[in-house]
Amino acid sequence: MRSRATAPMSAIIADDEQLAREELKFLLDQIGDVEVVAVAANGIEALDAIERLDPALAFLDIQMPGLDGLGVVRRLREQNIEPPHVIFSTAYDQFAVEAFRLEAMDYLLKPVERDRLEETIGRARRLVADRITEPAVAPAAPRGNPGFTKLLVRSGTRNLIVDPQELIYATIDSGVITLVASQIEGQSNFRTLEELLAALDPDTFWRAHRSFVVNINRIREVVPWFKSTYQLKMDDKKSSEIPVSRMQSRRLREMLNL
Repeated sequence: MRSRATAPMSAIIADDEQLAREELKFLLDQIGDVEVVAVAANGIEALDAIERLDPALAFLDIQMPGLDGLGVVRRLREQNIEPPHVIFSTAYDQFAVEAFRLEAMDYLLKPVERDRLEETIGRARRLVADRITEPAVAPAAPRGNPGFTKLLVRSGTRNLIVDPQELIYATIDSGVITLVASQIEGQSNFRTLEELLAALDPDTFWRAHRSFVVNINRIREVVPWFKSTYQLKMDDKKSSEIPVSRMQSRRLREMLNL
């Protein structure tokens, strides 16, 4: 059995040209290390696939009718959903500046060459390695730091201190972590959710999605969602809805006997 550390990266392909979709999937199948979990003919379908399947990679054509590849990334961020690693593809290079402004992982010119695609896949593997090795069923070892008892929350010009048990959930967007506690909301000094988790009690805090950490004691409601996934309604003032990734939905069913 293939180990988690070398499991194929999940990916979606979005392109309004069927031939381009088929060619890219053929090349990815030949290279290996990538499992294409969905194909889309436009940006709306791509957005739906990303929200449902939580892929590690998204190959997006920049020019598509309706919602284009750039628009997909913007829409995800408007919805506070961290995009997967995005590889844009196009027959033209004038969109490169905007693509990298949106923090695209790579930018491929059509027709895509196999050698160039192999470089992209190798880079993607290095970038998502930490995510792929994240525990899917249960923590392998305690991660909490018993010496760390408080969290710093920056709210406007104030630096506030809160007890970790007051934290309802944390989310990351464009590299910035937001902490939502019972009475306050603000930014954290932690750089990654992995660093934050290392300072929290692993029996209380759970990585429900690559963009969200939740306090399992502050989940108010579990709502069935697309393709056997779920959303969590949290016990904060806004009754925030937190997506649960497909992988973590399996763990949620085990935890709650769903």
